[in-house]
Amino acid sequence: MKKNLLILVLLAFTVLGSSAQSSHKPTVMKPSNYRNKVVLTISGKPSGYYALSHEKPSVINLNGPGVLKVITRVRFAPNASSKLNYQFSYVINGAAPKTAKFSGVVRSEFAAYDLSIDAKPGQSRETEIKLGRGVNTIEFLLPDASAAVDARYIFTPTKDKKTEWISYAPMPPVEPVELVSQEENVKYYRFYKEKPLKVELTGPTELRVFTRIENHFNMKGRINYRLQVKDNNQVVYTYQLSSTHSETTTYKDNAKLIPGKACEFVIEVPKGKHVYEIIPLDEDKSTVLGRTMIPSKAVNLGK
Repeated sequence: MKKNLLILVLLAFTVLGSSAQSSHKPTVMKPSNYRNKVVLTISGKPSGYYALSHEKPSVINLNGPGVLKVITRVRFAPNASSKLNYQFSYVINGAAPKTAKFSGVVRSEFAAYDLSIDAKPGQSRETEIKLGRGVNTIEFLLPDASAAVDARYIFTPTKDKKTEWISYAPMPPVEPVELVSQEENVKYYRFYKEKPLKVELTGPTELRVFTRIENHFNMKGRINYRLQVKDNNQVVYTYQLSSTHSETTTYKDNAKLIPGKACEFVIEVPKGKHVYEIIPLDEDKSTVLGRTMIPSKAVNLGK
């Protein structure tokens, strides 16, 4: 009996260990919009890349935290020189653009395009982008048409740091809304373009934001919506969110509306005093519910 119990315990630990490893397994990502796919043969094996453009951004949507590895290869035309320089820019959640630059790249000896592309791929170059918790949208773009570049995206989730979060009320005036989730009452705040959600606090700290689109019964399927974040009246982020009707959360006192599933993002608050405004951008969408939280260890919030 004891032997059987020991075997069951060992099996349980094995399953848990396998689950933990699989949750951090690298995943090949595909752009959600611009999908000009290119197949390369690398050391005899096919590998999918996506051409970057200087007109249409390639958009990758994912949930963090994690690391997005971007593998790029510049194309060598038949009459190209022996070495090429190239660069691309990327924007995370609508923030200021960042640039990755590479110089002195030579042709790859182990990679080749199929016969439809009259060019040779360059040696691969890698760019790692660390992404925080929650929803993340990354846009990739070439600065001009001087170089043709193909990209492959691999995302590896990372373990989220242990943080105890506490509710943090936004600035008045506010419109509280009581929701019921798993038999517990949760307070959200309704906001819209003319009445954004405002939060005042002092950094450095983090601001965790949950939002739910408000749905009428005649609204079906997936709903996409955008939120702009201003810090002291300056636009710092734009989040592209997507949600469906929640199956586990309801309104406490309103049967005419259905809350959407919660979408989450976390803002890294720099040092100093900040007033964040969260503003819906879509004219054709309904109102949005928001809930904000901060780490329990945060001090000197300056509210």
